[in-house]
Amino acid sequence: MAIRVQSTPFDPGTEVNAMHAANVGVGAVVSFVGYVRDFNDGLEVAGMFLEHYPGMTEKALGKIAAEAEQRWPLLKLEVLHRIGTLEPGEPIVFVGAASAHRQAAFDACAFVMDYLKTRAPFWKKENTRDGPRWVEGRDSDHAAADRWKQ
Repeated sequence: MAIRVQSTPFDPGTEVNAMHAANVGVGAVVSFVGYVRDFNDGLEVAGMFLEHYPGMTEKALGKIAAEAEQRWPLLKLEVLHRIGTLEPGEPIVFVGAASAHRQAAFDACAFVMDYLKTRAPFWKKENTRDGPRWVEGRDSDHAAADRWKQ
C-alpha cells in the first residue's frame, strides 16, 4: 500500500503502468483518476485550491486503504491525492487497485473512492466568476459509501 499527498502533478498513465510493473502476478489493475472540472453546480470554475491537515490526512487515507486490503485479496493499492492550487483539466486523485483477478480490483477501487469522498479530510475551494466558494459534500457520495457498511 502506498499513500501519497502531494502538491506536484502526476501522470495517471505512469501510475497505472507502475501498478503492474511491480508484480507479474497482477492479473488486473483497476484505476480511478479524478480531474478538476471547469464547471460545478452550474458555475464556471477557473481553478481549485485543496487544503488538508498534514499527518491527519495521510493517517485517514491509510485507514481507508488498510480496510480495503482486509476486504479484498489485493497485490497492490495506491492512493495519490493532490493538494494546493490546481487548474481545470489537472488530475486531483489517483486510486489504483491491483489483484490477481478483476472483481477484487474493481470493488477495492470503488470502495476507496467512495470512502475518500466521505471520510478523507480534504477541503476544496473553487474559484468561480462569483468569487471563491467551498465545495460541500454530496448526499450521493454518502449514499455510495453506505453500500460498503458491513
